[in-house]
Amino acid sequence: MAGASNDAANASMIKIVYFDEESASDYLDISAGGKTASTSEQVQERSKETHAKVEAGLMAKLSWLPFLGASGELSSGAGASAAGKSILSKTLSNTILTDYLAKADEDPRVAQLRDLRVTAPKDSMAFMKMFTPYMVMLKMDDIPVDLARMDEVLVGAKGYYELLGESADGAKRVLRFNLRAFRNNYGLADLGRMRLVFHGVLVGRTSERALGMQAEMSGGSAGGPVTAAELVDGKLAEDDDLLDVYDVILAGVEHVG
Repeated sequence: MAGASNDAANASMIKIVYFDEESASDYLDISAGGKTASTSEQVQERSKETHAKVEAGLMAKLSWLPFLGASGELSSGAGASAAGKSILSKTLSNTILTDYLAKADEDPRVAQLRDLRVTAPKDSMAFMKMFTPYMVMLKMDDIPVDLARMDEVLVGAKGYYELLGESADGAKRVLRFNLRAFRNNYGLADLGRMRLVFHGVLVGRTSERALGMQAEMSGGSAGGPVTAAELVDGKLAEDDDLLDVYDVILAGVEHVG
């Protein structure tokens, strides 16, 4: 497997940085092979059972407080209802996560990419998105652009943002991330500072040139005419080498034992 470490067999996930829950849920349903309804019902049933146990424990612990009233009033209170929904949502999320890890670990279709140096291509939308939050804090009266508004536009402009993952031998691939799938307040800028394993599904191929903002805004073309110097230097051929594109489902930190 490309980018895989020799220690992969002895590694265990210890921290989740990114998890595309919707993609993982779809993957579990598809992998069920016609048992989608059964799988979904099992997940929901397990979540409801856990929720009921937690709610019962919560009422038992808090029912002695005089200002909360009887346990029946507690269970129907807005606070208990909100807490219950939060617990149920988190339980369902964790159930999907654990089911996904168990399934994907045995599935060769889900690539596990390790030991990658992750960067954003210069002049790409991902590069801009990584730095606009910091630029908002700076006072730049001479720049005729609303930087705060620019950050909002970038969030809504694309569903996925592409980063380059480069292995020690220089091989590159494109990793695509859903900004809404980051956990624990992590973001694109944090990925380059961490040693992570990426679970990804191969979805296509593209060139490094096509990741630039000009190419994206012009419909995916490389952008700009090819010069004679580029042809002589072989720059066009180098830039137009197609790279594998992976949609990332999960990124996390592994403990190697």
